[in-house]
Amino acid sequence: MQLYHVIGLMSGTSLDGLDIAYCTFQYKNGKWVFSVKKAVTTNYDNEWLKKLQSAHQLSGENLLKLDNEYGEYLGKQVAKFVKANAIKKVDFVSSHGHTIFHQPKEKFTFQLGNGASIAAACNQSVISDFRSLDVALNGQGAPLVPIGDKLLFSDYDYCINLGGFANISYNKAGKRIAFDICPLNIVLNYLASLKGKQFDKGGSLAATGKVDDRLLGLLNKLNYYGQIPPKSLGREWLENEFMPLIDNSEATVEDKLATVVEHIAGQIAKTITGKRGNVLLTGGGAFNTFLLKQLQKHLAGYKLVVPDNEIVKYKEALIFAFLGVLRYEGKDNCLASVTGADRNNKGGAIYIV
Repeated sequence: MQLYHVIGLMSGTSLDGLDIAYCTFQYKNGKWVFSVKKAVTTNYDNEWLKKLQSAHQLSGENLLKLDNEYGEYLGKQVAKFVKANAIKKVDFVSSHGHTIFHQPKEKFTFQLGNGASIAAACNQSVISDFRSLDVALNGQGAPLVPIGDKLLFSDYDYCINLGGFANISYNKAGKRIAFDICPLNIVLNYLASLKGKQFDKGGSLAATGKVDDRLLGLLNKLNYYGQIPPKSLGREWLENEFMPLIDNSEATVEDKLATVVEHIAGQIAKTITGKRGNVLLTGGGAFNTFLLKQLQKHLAGYKLVVPDNEIVKYKEALIFAFLGVLRYEGKDNCLASVTGADRNNKGGAIYIV
């Protein structure tokens, strides 16, 4: 079978940078085999941070302009990455983009980073816009990683990504189930910024705080947690439902951090009700030792597995590269059992140079 060489691009809601991963994929002996050859995270400068943070407030005209500008930025970063690593073969670039709007109930989602602009700037074919078809088919358009969990990480009973939001993926009665659990780094990083830090390294600030029972109770009562999957979270819900509880609390920043960590650990534990097994933990939150400690308390009897740093940091970029491979082959890359769409589908727009 063909050996694919793909560059995956991922920019998460916590704005901690652009992940670029050069990966190979091949279908051998009834399963997909993969390798991450080179990977890097490019931090956003202050100008791009401001643009991405305020993009949802732009007029339609200026948002279209930024869509092309960010696409060109992505393409230039790919070209720089290819040159710096002397990469000889790229079949295509597979880009998640940066989510600005996600309102599946209103039938729209928008990931910034025009695929045509990426292709033009790096002179590589590009596959992008993976969520829109699923939303058009009455799905959540998220999460998309579970097809990768199913086909690339089947050795694990549960796959949890501790990113801007925490999400989970697992098999149940022969079907892949997945959904967003709760906010994570997007809130922890915000609270750390109030103490002049980009993030709470190792959870050291949270470890000095005490859980505020009142705030914890309010967070746990949010309606989202009572909803049955499929379900997904976006910036809009965070700003309207979650953050007002955080900002209106009189607790110290350290106590808020401790409370949010306890909230996260508790909500994750509530989602794992099946057989005791091994739990794969990836994403930036897997480096938060205090969070992992609290999580293990809630999940006594389960084996929490933090893989090597490359998989922890670049699993999402790897899987979006893989989604591009499935799209290129005309295979389903989005599961209706996960998103609630009318059917499985093959998301992604292809730009060939």
